[in-house]
Amino acid sequence: MTIKVYSFGGGQMVEAMLRAALKKGVVTANETGIVDIAAPRVKYLQEQYGFAAQQEPDWDHVATADIVILGVRPQDNWAQIMKGLVEHHYQKDVISIIAGVSLAQLTSKDDQFAVTRIIPNTLTDVALGYSGVVKNNNANQEVVEAFLKSFGKIDYLDESLLDVFTGYGVAGPNYIYNFLIIFTNAGVLAGLPRQQANKLAIENLKAAAAFVEQSGKHPAELLDINNSAGGVGITAQHELDKSSFAAGIENAVLAAVKRTKELGKRNAGDQK
Repeated sequence: MTIKVYSFGGGQMVEAMLRAALKKGVVTANETGIVDIAAPRVKYLQEQYGFAAQQEPDWDHVATADIVILGVRPQDNWAQIMKGLVEHHYQKDVISIIAGVSLAQLTSKDDQFAVTRIIPNTLTDVALGYSGVVKNNNANQEVVEAFLKSFGKIDYLDESLLDVFTGYGVAGPNYIYNFLIIFTNAGVLAGLPRQQANKLAIENLKAAAAFVEQSGKHPAELLDINNSAGGVGITAQHELDKSSFAAGIENAVLAAVKRTKELGKRNAGDQK
């Protein structure tokens, strides 16, 4: 299935989604339109991918699109874009990646758009990670899923959980990257060359995650396997238990979720 897409906004997240979809053959460059106010960004998207990018909306291109992406920031005038879609009688699917802006805000009683809200993952180039998805009853699930699955997995959620998904799931790689840096630094501190320490850290992370998934065991059970009485593992565990490691991650997630909610309330409340 080849999908015609038009995006309002051509930032890095939109680029990452479209790059993956282009690689999978789900979209084609010449049938993918983008409008962005930044001239250097428009030029880059044209030259790098061949997308039909412009600084002003191409409503003829919008009219032919199977999916319109709202790829602007919460503080941008997304309500004006929705009014434009109404005025130009667009009746297919709208996908919003605007954090904090609800389905109700995007769809009035008179304008029953087919709307899907997504919180896209940031691991699009490896087509891993989950995007959080909420849709209304008008959304064309087959078309939307074909596009979304081109850059990863999808997880349908209650809309009330999207802010949590953003702070926890989408920001998730941040926590993992920090762990890798710290774990690698620990290896260097103990005497390993950095390249070797980094290699071991990455392999341990991949292998441990695979073992949890394949074994079906709770991580605590796997810790018991690794922590023999008086051994190396339980000694390391004792130091972790004394540290702020767990609280640091938990507090980071809670802060990220709180910030997501703040941005939504501040920037979306009076837009429509």
